[in-house]
Amino acid sequence: MADGTLDLDPLAPGEGRRMERAVAAVRHAIDTGRMVPGVKYSVYQLAEVLGISRTPVREALLRLEEVGIVKFEARQGFRILLPEPKEIAEIFAVRLALELPAARRAASVVDDALREALRQQCRLMRAAAAAGDEHLFARHDMLFHDLILAAAGNERARSIVQGLRETTRLLGASTAEKDRGLRDIEAEHAPVLDGILAARPDAAAAAMYAHLVNTGKLLVAQGVHEGAEPSAEEIWSAVVPEGASQAPRPMP
Repeated sequence: MADGTLDLDPLAPGEGRRMERAVAAVRHAIDTGRMVPGVKYSVYQLAEVLGISRTPVREALLRLEEVGIVKFEARQGFRILLPEPKEIAEIFAVRLALELPAARRAASVVDDALREALRQQCRLMRAAAAAGDEHLFARHDMLFHDLILAAAGNERARSIVQGLRETTRLLGASTAEKDRGLRDIEAEHAPVLDGILAARPDAAAAAMYAHLVNTGKLLVAQGVHEGAEPSAEEIWSAVVPEGASQAPRPMP
């Protein structure tokens, strides 16, 4: 693809490291479509439009490269990446391994503060779905899952899932375009919420399983060209451990 021009706002004066603010600026540009996958961009140009030196820009891009969002190329160029179908399946295999026990644990330790925080994120997801705001919806979706991981008390698992979601951030709630709407995605969170609110660990884990498998399979399928081999189902089955295909049975 041809080199891309950058129409971004310069970093406003403020506190915080320039590298971290540059990371935030690139993420925002990706989320709003001002930087798109596949197009080659220039490190020099990005530094110029942000109004900072190349050093913090390169540091920011290196951080984004670590989570698979960008790829450096020759002559100070870089591209925004979309994860491949196999990579998507791998990401959801890890998320299943971490988020099912997190949901189970959250339902075991739930208190009034967690109940209200989860309800609030679901309310905000519902409002974003009604407004058709995919980016706002994705933010509250992420916060809902993060609350559960935080309640489970495993900060390493929480950090890993945050990194994995960074890798798939470009996919966003894009299953809404072809296979399901934002309201459908929001509805998948309701059984997870209900299981945790009712302090039913098995029900919460089963609902989380259904939500993650549905999302993962749809995203893998979207990344596979029609008639391509292996198929989306073959990719998923080869990557996701067999144990992850066994949803825990909800408690009666």
